[in-house]
Amino acid sequence: MSSSSMAGSDGESIGNCPFSQRLFMILWLKGVIFNVTTVDLKRKPADLQDLAPGTNPPFVTFNGEVKVDVNKIEEFLEEKLTPPRYPRLAPRHLEANTAGIDVFAKFSAYIKNPRKDINEGLEKALLKSLRRLDDFLRTPLSEEIDADAAGDLPESTRSFLDGSELTLADCNLLPKLHILKVVARKYRGFEIPEEMMGVWRYLNHAYQREEFTSTCPAEREIEFAYLDVAKRIK
Repeated sequence: MSSSSMAGSDGESIGNCPFSQRLFMILWLKGVIFNVTTVDLKRKPADLQDLAPGTNPPFVTFNGEVKVDVNKIEEFLEEKLTPPRYPRLAPRHLEANTAGIDVFAKFSAYIKNPRKDINEGLEKALLKSLRRLDDFLRTPLSEEIDADAAGDLPESTRSFLDGSELTLADCNLLPKLHILKVVARKYRGFEIPEEMMGVWRYLNHAYQREEFTSTCPAEREIEFAYLDVAKRIK
């Protein structure tokens, strides 16, 4: 299996693309051996133009068949790469699929806005979205609750959205959440609040997993990708 990803600023290293990292994480978690081809969009090779005309990375080739839609690629991998040889990665708790679903959109609106008069409102909207994610991560899943215990529910101690292991939901959200952390700090001086302990626990556990760190672009590549995207407040 081979995968094509957008190249970084040097035209060779892995560039900033949360969709590519999502697929790399899935393949890594599945235990699939795969080759990565980085594509400099300024000099897209003719063979790749023929392979997937009119599209930009990421795309995957499997047994000579080209897949270009990230969601469809994910579905295809989960359907084709099944137990007992490959693990299932779909979350057991359906709510994990929608946790943090609007965080990246709120971040994008915030970082692309040049207007001082609406900046505060956009930042508040981003914080509200992050707070919902934090609440989800701090709320215990059903298996963390002792039905016989009295008193208040304990705070969740899980590592990821669906429990102790990475799932498809994490492959989707974590690359975007990391981009948010890096870019908002660089271009807005914005930090995810320390009191959002659920979000920080989530990120810190991700940073301990090779499936995430080895597929993540360098921070300088993420910052470079947003050099012209992040608007200066006027």
